[in-house]
Amino acid sequence: MLSSKSHFPPLPLPECISENSIYCAANGLTFHILEAGYTAGREKPFLLLLHGFPELAFSWRKVMPSLAQAGYYVVAVDQRGYGRTTGWDNSVFSKTNLPQFTLTNLVRDMVVLVNALGYGKVHCVIGHDIGAVSSSMCALMRPDMFESVVMMSHPFKEHAALPFNTAHEGLSASQPVQDIQKELRDLPEPRKHYMWYNSTATAALHWSVPPQGLHAFLRGYIHLKSADWKGNNPHPLKAWEANELAVMPHYYIMPLHRSMPEVVAALMEDEDPDKTTVWMPEGDLDVYVQEWNRTGFQGALNWYRSQTDPAQMKDLYLFAGKKIEVPAIFISGEKDWGNYQQPGALESYPQSCLKFRGVKFIEGAGHWPQQEQPEKVVEEILSFLKAL
Repeated sequence: MLSSKSHFPPLPLPECISENSIYCAANGLTFHILEAGYTAGREKPFLLLLHGFPELAFSWRKVMPSLAQAGYYVVAVDQRGYGRTTGWDNSVFSKTNLPQFTLTNLVRDMVVLVNALGYGKVHCVIGHDIGAVSSSMCALMRPDMFESVVMMSHPFKEHAALPFNTAHEGLSASQPVQDIQKELRDLPEPRKHYMWYNSTATAALHWSVPPQGLHAFLRGYIHLKSADWKGNNPHPLKAWEANELAVMPHYYIMPLHRSMPEVVAALMEDEDPDKTTVWMPEGDLDVYVQEWNRTGFQGALNWYRSQTDPAQMKDLYLFAGKKIEVPAIFISGEKDWGNYQQPGALESYPQSCLKFRGVKFIEGAGHWPQQEQPEKVVEEILSFLKAL
């Protein structure tokens, strides 16, 4: 059931974008969506846009009008745990039903939404940051429904293979399981990985109540991951090893005893936070501040908890050895360390994506390309779609 009525204040959106709520009995969620280019006949190809962290469907506002004008029906959705979508488990850390946030369940959410919108296929699913994990999983798990995929700022990495040929040959000597967190702690300057930090019981409190205030914290976090921070000079890493990972900035590989707000405050000491107001004006940032103040961060951080918990990742063994079979492209900011945070993932293209159409780096953009350089992002997306 679709309704435009909402008890939330309206978002500051371009006129061609409308916001709606859709209740889906199949998963119990009421999805908050932004849409442009809708027609009752559903004759337009469907583009589904999936945001990252700490973002929202609102993060796609700059590219949606141009994509719709090009002839597409464009939908951006607040995913489970985020924004104005409701019905997900919003319990405190210790009581969260974590299987709600597994990758297979997140894909199921998108399948449910697509059906609710009256479509059987999505021409292209486009994901950014942790939303690129969602988009790649949609393409991997349901290539019959998601006909192509754009991954932004977070390259697809195949799941580890299952033990092979053990029935008659016997088990080979097992390799010790790598503990990257221990390796990082043992460095001369002890560090920790942001994904495991985001998975801790205290992370949601740190994110929700930063000492510098949520507005200054988010402004700083956005600044540091953008092309406006001169400390971003990303390059490939040789291996998933502590010494290699430690070359990344502190917002990725954090000092062991610092919270994310403390990391951001330290890195922002000599920075001009107003630089990012060119592409993230105060009114737009206020949307994120008001939404996160209202929801808190635990729901969104549950994604990291699920993806750092081996027990919650076992579903992916269903897809062991499987490649992404639909046309795929990777688009990212040239100054984004996210391109290399999983060593070898970017280099694994095209072996991991059988119909890979290339890597496109956006000049003048860091981790937020669809907000920093929306025109260039639209150009690359449309070029990919027209070539399909």
